[in-house]
Amino acid sequence: MDVVPIKRALISVSDKTGIVEFSKELVSRGVEILSTGGTSKTLNENGVPVKSVDSYTGHPEIMDGRVKTLHPKVHGGILAVRENPEHMKQMAENGIEPIDLVVVNLYPFQKTVFRKDVTIEDAIENIDIGGPTMVRSSAKNHAYVSIVVDPADYSLVLSEMSRHGGLTFESRKMLAVKAFRHTADYDANIDKYLSGVYLDEQILRMSYVKGKSLRYGENPHQKAVFFKGKSNEPSLANARQLHGKELSFNNIVDGDAALEVIKEFSDFASAAVIKHTNPCGLATGKSLDQALEAAWSGDPVSAFGSIIAVNRIMDRSAAQVLEGRFVEMIIAPDFTPEALQFLQEKSMAIRLLAVGDLPGSEKESFTMKHVTGGLLWQDRDTTVSEKWENVTGEHFPERKEMLGHFAWSVCKHVKSNAIVLAHEYAQGFYRVLGMGAGQPNRVDALRKLAVPKAIENLIREYQGAGREIPEEMEFPEFKEMVMASDAFFPFPDAIEEASEAGIRYIVQPGGSKRDSEVIETCNRYGIAMVFTGTRHFCH
Repeated sequence: MDVVPIKRALISVSDKTGIVEFSKELVSRGVEILSTGGTSKTLNENGVPVKSVDSYTGHPEIMDGRVKTLHPKVHGGILAVRENPEHMKQMAENGIEPIDLVVVNLYPFQKTVFRKDVTIEDAIENIDIGGPTMVRSSAKNHAYVSIVVDPADYSLVLSEMSRHGGLTFESRKMLAVKAFRHTADYDANIDKYLSGVYLDEQILRMSYVKGKSLRYGENPHQKAVFFKGKSNEPSLANARQLHGKELSFNNIVDGDAALEVIKEFSDFASAAVIKHTNPCGLATGKSLDQALEAAWSGDPVSAFGSIIAVNRIMDRSAAQVLEGRFVEMIIAPDFTPEALQFLQEKSMAIRLLAVGDLPGSEKESFTMKHVTGGLLWQDRDTTVSEKWENVTGEHFPERKEMLGHFAWSVCKHVKSNAIVLAHEYAQGFYRVLGMGAGQPNRVDALRKLAVPKAIENLIREYQGAGREIPEEMEFPEFKEMVMASDAFFPFPDAIEEASEAGIRYIVQPGGSKRDSEVIETCNRYGIAMVFTGTRHFCH
């Protein structure tokens, strides 16, 4: 049946949000309401005419309410196939009335077990039995019955009743799927809790929805799907795509990395340039266009075909920085109409994503990584540093602390082993000038990648400004940079390399057995170093 009129509804809810108003609307449309216990009491107190379930079944609620809807007159009214003559005959013989709408949400088990003082007895009492049974019965028979488990869907029911006289089959199908998800999540939470309490076993059950097939995976021969979780945090999953081609697997992976690193910076306009999940460019600025230009200067070669993330609304001035520069995607809190028009005219393909205000009030508390045969779960790396401890004779000067914090926050998002060289390019504003990522050792990350990249950038800028390049590439800027390392130095060799490059300020977590040797080497070369106490491996 396409549209099923609603003549009788059974309502039994623990979450009473909007239930009085919804029930009054149903009654005004001629719907008879059956209800149980606390819900019936609430509706009666608010002037909603209700028939109690026990008066309908002729059987009282028993065992402190544990048994109240587990009755043939309830489930027969829900499960009957209306077009089956034998079903209709049996209904008539047993005084069973058809129930067209079931509104149920379950005992608050999850909320109960989250309480610090919860007992196992409390938890057991909040395992709903009759509710899930009604939900599943209604969802199974969605050809004839509408099931509502979420107060957010009350408006849908009323709207469809006004437009069609009942709920359409499309809506009943959607509500049925939502109901089965609801009971699946409910049972998963019970399993997780009881497995921990009774079996001392940790259970992880995750629910992701709205899977969207992608053109392909990381490579063209791989299939891929993008699923959405429940978090409302600003993310690729929750973003609004305003323009451009559909997102690819690699766009999503790189876009997520871009968004995560830019969330670290909120005090100033900031821009990140991401390539293969690494921030090859990142800068703060007085304005977004200044930050974007400085970020691009960190590695103009790698920036080709990159993904950009910014922490302020993208305006036309910032968008114009990208004139003549090829990028795959831009992620921003939002775009001004002028910026949107400029970027749309620049490219039909460029993907423009609006994610809302950053960094966002809600954050998922964990991350996961699949391995063959299993899954790794861990707390999200939200701690930037536990301390800021001067450990060398040469103290880290106050005027370098903000630059040091900038370098350290960027380093947290660079693939290990990671070295970041940060530079104050304008008073109070910072950029990444050199980066070494994903190396088996941090000496190579510094000597073969970060330092050469910084030199390359400085040569380009000196030439562009018509300045004379220093002999033997001894740029004075190195003496003002801060070097950050995502983990401790196991040997003093990286300090030797840093000194040779002219670096005088280092931030690292500390924790090596040879910390004393590393500190001694810093003292010998007049290098100031701080320990943060927090390692930031990133794989």
